[in-house]
Amino acid sequence: MKKKTVFFIALVISVTTYINTCFSQVKAQAFNISGQLRTDDPALLKNVVIQLLNATDKKMVKIEYADSTGRFTFEQIPAGSYVIATQSMIFGRYESAPFRHEKNTTAGTIPLQVKSTALKETSVTAVKPFIQQQYDKTVLNVEGSISAAGSTALEVLEKAPGITIDQNDNIAMRGRQGVLIMIDGKQVPMSGQDLANMLRNMSASQIETIDLITNPSAKYDAAGNAGIIDIRLKKGKKSGTNGNASLSLSQGRYPKVNPSFNFNSKHQHLNIFGSYNYTYREELNDLTIYRQFYDENNAYTGGNNYQNFFKFRNNNHNVRLGADYNISKNVVVGFAANGMFNASNITTHSVAQSVDAHQANTGSFITLGDNYPGRNNRSINLNYKHTLDTSGRELTADLDYARFSSSEKQNYITRYYDIRQVESKTPYALFGDLNGELSIRSVKVDYTQPLKMIGAKLDAGVKSSWVKSDNDVQFFDRSNGGNVLDKGKSNRFIYKENINAAYVNASKKWKHLSVQLGLRVENTRADGFQVTNAETFNRNYTQLFPSGYAGYEFNATHDLGLSVSRRIDRPSYRELNPFKVFLDPLTSSTGNPFLLPELTNSFEVTHTFRQQYTTKLGYSRTRDNILTVLSPDEAPGAVIQTGRNLAKYDYYNLSFGFPVNIRKWLSSTNTALVYYGRYSGNLVNTDLNVSRVSFNFNSVNSITLNPVTTIEVTGSYESRSYYGFLDIGSFWFVNAGAQRQLWNRKASLKLNIADIFFTNQTNAVTRLTGYGETFKQKRDTRVATLTFNYKFGGNGAGNIKRKTGGAEEEKRRAG
Repeated sequence: MKKKTVFFIALVISVTTYINTCFSQVKAQAFNISGQLRTDDPALLKNVVIQLLNATDKKMVKIEYADSTGRFTFEQIPAGSYVIATQSMIFGRYESAPFRHEKNTTAGTIPLQVKSTALKETSVTAVKPFIQQQYDKTVLNVEGSISAAGSTALEVLEKAPGITIDQNDNIAMRGRQGVLIMIDGKQVPMSGQDLANMLRNMSASQIETIDLITNPSAKYDAAGNAGIIDIRLKKGKKSGTNGNASLSLSQGRYPKVNPSFNFNSKHQHLNIFGSYNYTYREELNDLTIYRQFYDENNAYTGGNNYQNFFKFRNNNHNVRLGADYNISKNVVVGFAANGMFNASNITTHSVAQSVDAHQANTGSFITLGDNYPGRNNRSINLNYKHTLDTSGRELTADLDYARFSSSEKQNYITRYYDIRQVESKTPYALFGDLNGELSIRSVKVDYTQPLKMIGAKLDAGVKSSWVKSDNDVQFFDRSNGGNVLDKGKSNRFIYKENINAAYVNASKKWKHLSVQLGLRVENTRADGFQVTNAETFNRNYTQLFPSGYAGYEFNATHDLGLSVSRRIDRPSYRELNPFKVFLDPLTSSTGNPFLLPELTNSFEVTHTFRQQYTTKLGYSRTRDNILTVLSPDEAPGAVIQTGRNLAKYDYYNLSFGFPVNIRKWLSSTNTALVYYGRYSGNLVNTDLNVSRVSFNFNSVNSITLNPVTTIEVTGSYESRSYYGFLDIGSFWFVNAGAQRQLWNRKASLKLNIADIFFTNQTNAVTRLTGYGETFKQKRDTRVATLTFNYKFGGNGAGNIKRKTGGAEEEKRRAG
């Protein structure tokens, strides 16, 4: 397999190099255009976009940024007539007179004046807002957020507009589950509680931005029918050695500690970066459940009242190290290695009281659990980037290898009592030894080719990934002092998956119209083997995933765009795994090997007003929608949780993002979302046909007291909504924080209080044939956090060619 992979990469590079040669044309003579921006506060220059426009039709030629001294250069620009303009939310617009460019041209010094009315708070602090709405995505600027200090990645996502996390740790975007989580553009092969635990152990201090992408292009993996959440980790860009160290101390009901350190060292051709984070967190989950059972005539037959309390202790180490090396001016190679090592302890105290049809007490049982899960996740990425010429031709390649190891020791003991609280039978003692290995290998090659004859751009690429999961679960009955293997709960499940994909994406921009069309094809081959009873299942299917975008700029005030896409959400290996997992004597969960992937067709219209106010209207239909369903099991009074396919799910949404600058010292970024979801189909002998209009509102408010002191207040409200059979109640929360810059902005002190009113709680009701349930969940959400952060190193100029920012996508389109 390794020889085939190496041969495959060599073949692709050889073919694309040959294509490059065929497309090559005689290059026009090209020179540099340089200049310098001038302002009273050079720190604000990083927010300025410098545009090079064609003097005849004002069409965009190229975008650049200035370095920390204000200098900028447009390299290798063909001879012609041009105009230089600036765009910034802080400074007034500058536009030069047309000039002729026939040799290296100097534009001289360009003075910039701070706007008197626009983005008033940034004219003092130069901090990006926590939320930025763009036509194709929403960007969370985590690095500059006060409320994110001392938080985990999962807690930051909870504050994001349109993001909700349910009682089973499933992440939903705009009311829809099936979100693909990526880290630095790489898919995270986890879901549910495994994914949530990983995000809980990732400190927000590691994160620079989070992109919420609702309609991705064909360049992205087709997975994630609700959209993509791409977590971008910090990576320094300045010359010299720079970095920061921070310490966060938190206290809710239980304590939390998070020291972290990251650095970047760039000298000439070599850039080295790394980080280390340690997290200690104590958490709780207080879960009250009332279960009701019904006969075939819908008559109530009895139920169970649960009071569950879970306490979590997590020790997590997260290490990251990488380097980039410029072999030449146009060739960069690099690597990035990550390691996450977690050791936890989960204690369970579950009290269940049984009642009969007349609500009379028939007895109770108490389950105590003491579990020790451990997770070791390691990954390495090798990357290659070749800028073939100044026209925008580019070849990139990535090799990835990841290994996720898990082990867990579980100890449960259940004692049974009659109505007089006297033990009624022998205690049930269960010991679990759970081990799992997940390995991922992938190779990806992407190529960009400008089509100058028609003024367009072509992107194409291929990707192959190989996944193997091996889970060995053994449970032993120790009720009688022995160690007897429980064959009904023990199993070993081996899952293999291979996905091969290719895509092509074409884009073109006219004066007012821009179009992007893409097509992705993916072939999936999956095999599952249940060792205990030798059961197997196989999947082999090929799917096409078209996508497209058309945007029209009416004038400087109005932009309108339409995007369409087809996406897939494949069941995870855990959702396919058919063996049961013990939760308590009457509760278990199991996978479903017959689950089908769900397919979604989506449409979205986006309108932007004055480049600040964004309105989105969307519709999607999902076939074979995967739902997690809790239903009666075979034993009396028992329930089982498993995934099932629902016929279809129709989803409509309308969102509006609007910043408000109320005073010079007060600004607000707000997002309102209205969505309507309709579930249709039949599951567990129940016709499901439910729908509801739901509402989500998110607000982030910044108050500038003086140039070094700011306050941030965030709030979110989610109205009542449906998830399949589950009717989820409304909830809301408010966070507040303050930040003080110290020592000439080299250090800062932040104080944040999350969920001030302790209202971020989940209440829900479910009802289907033969079963109903009501539950209420509380977690350790009201937390006070004090964070000290110190930046060290110089302020060397950044690597302008690798700078990321809000206009990076536009910069790539401009070529």
